[in-house]
Amino acid sequence: MPPASTGASTVVLGASAPSSAAASPATPAPSGPDRLEPGRPGYRRMSFALFAAGVATFALLYSTQALLPAVSASFGATAGQASWTVSAATGALALCVLPLSALSERFGRRQMMTASLTVAVLVGLLVPFAPSLGWLIALRAVQGAALAGLPASAMAYLAEEVRPKALVAAIGLFVAGNSIGGMSGRILTGWVAQLWGWRAALGAVGLLAVVCAAVFHFMIPKARHFTPGSLNPRALAKTVTGHLSDPLLRRLYAIGALFMTVFGAVYTVIGYRLVEAPFSLPQGIVGSIFLVYLVGTVSSAAAGRLVARLGRRGALYLAVSTTAAGLLLSLADRLAAVLLGLVLITAGFFAGHAVASSSVSRTATTGRAQASALYQSAYYLGSSAGGTLGAVAFHAGGWAGTVTLGLLAVLGVVSITLYGTRAARTERLRARPAAAVPN
Repeated sequence: MPPASTGASTVVLGASAPSSAAASPATPAPSGPDRLEPGRPGYRRMSFALFAAGVATFALLYSTQALLPAVSASFGATAGQASWTVSAATGALALCVLPLSALSERFGRRQMMTASLTVAVLVGLLVPFAPSLGWLIALRAVQGAALAGLPASAMAYLAEEVRPKALVAAIGLFVAGNSIGGMSGRILTGWVAQLWGWRAALGAVGLLAVVCAAVFHFMIPKARHFTPGSLNPRALAKTVTGHLSDPLLRRLYAIGALFMTVFGAVYTVIGYRLVEAPFSLPQGIVGSIFLVYLVGTVSSAAAGRLVARLGRRGALYLAVSTTAAGLLLSLADRLAAVLLGLVLITAGFFAGHAVASSSVSRTATTGRAQASALYQSAYYLGSSAGGTLGAVAFHAGGWAGTVTLGLLAVLGVVSITLYGTRAARTERLRARPAAAVPN
């Protein structure tokens, strides 16, 4: 979550499509009298339970991001060292998404979600008491690994238990929980840290997650349509290898990672910039900067219309142009310019992420759950890389260093998109003579 976003719904929708031969497929549930839908018993409970799980997941995942300046001051750490409290969590999630999604095929979606959330919450209650930065990073890594069991399992659960006509709405509510959790967690920690310190702020997020986990546990309906599958590592490896050998999927994974590199770098470091001169903002105000995430709701929702009007590559060019403009504008030493820059960066990122992630589901004709899991892995690895490299760049060259890193990542997206445009044009030219040959 990356950051959480409504754009993420395009990823998880792919996770509900047919899986690979590695396990039993998670296909959309057929209509039937016992399927969940609005107005029927259990649907509201299910929706509220998964909304609560979404809030807990992303509140925990990015709980330290708004607190990095305070963490640095407490442990005498550089921005690069403190950034690992975020990067360790997102990196561990990236590495564990695929294996845990496969385990859910064997042991059950509900069981995987419950176990993942329970472990993550328990670790969250220990995080505020970390005696050193090393312990804090280690606990955050365990927390991220545990949280990896939620996204894919939640989408598969919905696909199996909800009637198809109600599936999009149910997924949308889960994603809304992700978005609200990611944003509110950062805002909550900012204001609590200003009053009582960063440890109290992490404790507040932990207590929020406890409440959400309890709501999930008592309200989530039992799975009625899950059929356990046997784990087949060879089939899973074959599916993953097939996706990684597809040139278009590789480009989409790289685009997702590069977009998230920009986003992770900017939002990991922005707190350091805003607490320093010439802005010198208090911690609570810095945490409230994450309200800008609401812009992502609008831009990711508009991505479909952009693709319809400009095409997939045209929408990507617009997204990277918007992101680049925001990066350059954020170099100004006026708060209004910085905030406008953050708005443009956020809008461009979410639009680009929505286009790339939805294209993964469209491109993968088999093993879509694994294709989407690979995109999520690349996405969160980009978040980890962006957070750490952005902090290192900030330490070496100030905000200009972080912006330079972001612009390099944007240039990478442009290069990949240009290559894809040229490859598509070449394919069309090759197809014309063949089409002109009479039968």
